[in-house]
Amino acid sequence: FAGKLCVPAMNVNDSVTKQKFDNLYCCRESVLDGLKRTTDVMFGGKQVVVCGYGEVGKGCCAALKALGSVVSITEIDPICALQACMDGFRVVKLNEVIRQVDVIITCTGNKNVVTRDQLDRMKNGSIVCNMGHSNTEIDVASLRTPELTWERVRSQVDHVIWPDGKRVILLAEGRLLNLSCSTVPTFVLSITATTQALALIELYNAPEGRYKQDVYLLPKKMDEYVASLHLTTFDAHLTELSDEQAKYLGLNKNGPFKPNYYRYSSAKCCN
Repeated sequence: FAGKLCVPAMNVNDSVTKQKFDNLYCCRESVLDGLKRTTDVMFGGKQVVVCGYGEVGKGCCAALKALGSVVSITEIDPICALQACMDGFRVVKLNEVIRQVDVIITCTGNKNVVTRDQLDRMKNGSIVCNMGHSNTEIDVASLRTPELTWERVRSQVDHVIWPDGKRVILLAEGRLLNLSCSTVPTFVLSITATTQALALIELYNAPEGRYKQDVYLLPKKMDEYVASLHLTTFDAHLTELSDEQAKYLGLNKNGPFKPNYYRYSSAKCCN
């Protein structure tokens, strides 16, 4: 309760093998699984707004673009917004397009990304769902008022009905779509679980004094080890550095191969 850690902790969520794989590739597949299972809607030509172009948003956009949806992005971060532009997506303000949108998917981890005022202005039959980190992104509480009628259509699917008969389809009551309405690919879960297990082993076996009562990222060498364990599934064969090449780059032949500040770009996966 003092706001201080009593033991060392490993921040697995921000490790490369969690963020760049679970957040991106898992969401790229599970977002479509969840949407199809719940709505059976055809997404070719649909106007879709994805709120947030982080790893989760990138995965969702790649999947929806592949189906032929017309995808737009909302963003607060100019770097992520520029990535979205370079990947061929329009960056918009939700208020400016809200009346034309067929589907809204939130991927920000923020709160009240979709407000009651915006939900009031959405057209009949539009779909609203959340792929973000928590259930705070859609202001669901504002929809639980006497003038609106909730109709449970099937498991995890509610029609919220306005007095004029307009219906908005809300999935999983604003909770995470992929955890509530779809299956999650086991291969990606294997990567994340391996990352978590190695983090625990590292903390348990570390000599006294290596880690203080603080939060640490997974060592780069371990991230690379997690990735190497999963390469055999694809019959992938890594190229090995020669002694001369390793010396030229100033690297150990066995890694780590990138500095801690290196960001493994994933924008190209959406092309």
